[in-house]
Amino acid sequence: MTLLNARIGEKYIITCIETNDEELNNFLFTLGCYSGQEITLVSKISGNYVVSIKDGRYNIDTDLANAIVIS
Repeated sequence: MTLLNARIGEKYIITCIETNDEELNNFLFTLGCYSGQEITLVSKISGNYVVSIKDGRYNIDTDLANAIVIS
């Protein structure tokens, strides 16, 4: 399941990042978004996803949310 299907307020573990775009993969890594990391969906507004990773909150778009596989 990807972050697109996540429920607001629930904690998930990132299983992997599914993308062939190395720049996108590196960007997500700099946010702390990598396999084994905990992620929480804070809100969904008009195709924008606010997520909490570690101690930070980030706004990501649908393409980024679709690349994050969670369990």
